[in-house]
Amino acid sequence: MFDYETLKIIWWVLVGVLLIGLALTDGFDMGAMALMPFVGKTDNERRITINTIAPHWDGNQVWLITAGGAFFAAWPMVYAAAFSGMYWALLLVLFGLFFRPVGFDYRSKIENRTWRNAWDWALFVGGALPALLFGVAFGNLFLGLPFRLDETLRMHYEGSFFGLLHPFALLGGVVSLSMLCAHGGTWLMLRTEGELYERCRNAARLCTLVFLGSFVLAGLWLIVGIDGLSLVGNFDPDAVLNPLVKEVVQDNSGWLANYARYPITILAPLAGIAGGVLALRSTQSGKSLQAFLGTSLAIVGAICTAGFALFPFVFPSSIDLTSSMTMWDAVSSEKSLGVMTIAAIIWLPIIFAYTYWCYSRMWGTLTNKTIEDNSHGLY
Repeated sequence: MFDYETLKIIWWVLVGVLLIGLALTDGFDMGAMALMPFVGKTDNERRITINTIAPHWDGNQVWLITAGGAFFAAWPMVYAAAFSGMYWALLLVLFGLFFRPVGFDYRSKIENRTWRNAWDWALFVGGALPALLFGVAFGNLFLGLPFRLDETLRMHYEGSFFGLLHPFALLGGVVSLSMLCAHGGTWLMLRTEGELYERCRNAARLCTLVFLGSFVLAGLWLIVGIDGLSLVGNFDPDAVLNPLVKEVVQDNSGWLANYARYPITILAPLAGIAGGVLALRSTQSGKSLQAFLGTSLAIVGAICTAGFALFPFVFPSSIDLTSSMTMWDAVSSEKSLGVMTIAAIIWLPIIFAYTYWCYSRMWGTLTNKTIEDNSHGLY
């Protein structure tokens, strides 16, 4: 159906689509819960915040599972290296996510203020920690990870968890956390009213300002302080799947080579900034839907900005440039990608249609009266 080179590009795009889907859907879940202890001043307001995502949070988290599965199936070497080198960071993400289903189900079981406050902060951790660490992981991709491949292609990681906490990587965490909190804030604007709505609007505006500042700062830092990688010569995309057969040099100042080679890619960072500006203006004027569309555009722009800059690298090395993994050489076989492409063509439209149906059927503004009338039927 497609040649091998085309299949590799298709799956680079599809993995990006899955990451964007994760950030757009599960992202506002995480952002809403990260904001919940601050925007919800009463127990009812916090329950309203939780129940804005109650019908969808578990379905949204399927995007995370699907993205992880796609990484494993499309780029098995990258999956293995990432889960070895970033083991403790990914374990923290996992434990953070544990708080969500348990917190949702147990929080309102007992009418005790201490009990409920404890679960509120657990839900905060379950939203904020993964959002932060996802950004830290992306930041480390631009810096490169301290690993090398031996002659048998076994990965040897020479770093530590604290080595991942480079200032630039932490800035990437700020970009991610503020972006998803802004997205969560605009989601809450769509689903709430009254004083809670006003606090959500103010929170979304503040987070959008932080996102815009940190996103621009990260771009400037890349330009002036970080050198990226480049492939040397005419790399054969159909070559044997061995990362060690290529030649890599560190001459890509600021990871900007692709933007110079393909000028249309500059639309990605411009979209990230434009989305942030749209969200900021819309939150100021109280236009909830426009604000949500603005944060959605900012997410798409930010993720595409990172993907276009790194292309074709997906897991760069900082200590052995040749060991850096690309979408050309750390990928599954042609047969595997072909079968996966057929499955994606069949199932992705069904997933999109089902997601749209769920949101359209379970839409509406939540109020104090909603909680009071369904005190035992809602989270």
